[in-house]
Amino acid sequence: MIAGKDKGKTGTVTKTLATTDQVVVEGVNIAKKHQKNKRSRSVGQIIELSMPLSASNVALMEDGKVVRVGYTFEGEGDKRKKVRISKASGKTL
Repeated sequence: MIAGKDKGKTGTVTKTLATTDQVVVEGVNIAKKHQKNKRSRSVGQIIELSMPLSASNVALMEDGKVVRVGYTFEGEGDKRKKVRISKASGKTL
């Protein structure tokens, strides 16, 4: 996270929502949901969920540092493939 109430926290992206340009990051932007009991003898509970947040507030990390992403092509001819690289180190991500 690079902005917001959870700035500085890290986690893995579990889900992407392309239509709203949001992502769900594990352990970030936690909300508590109060759930009613489903049967008459069971009890309700409070569940902690990771809620979606804007993709612009998230950045890729490499070796504990935020990195910018670039693109390059690998291979030749028909087997040519577009890959992401780290701008700082030049490694493929």
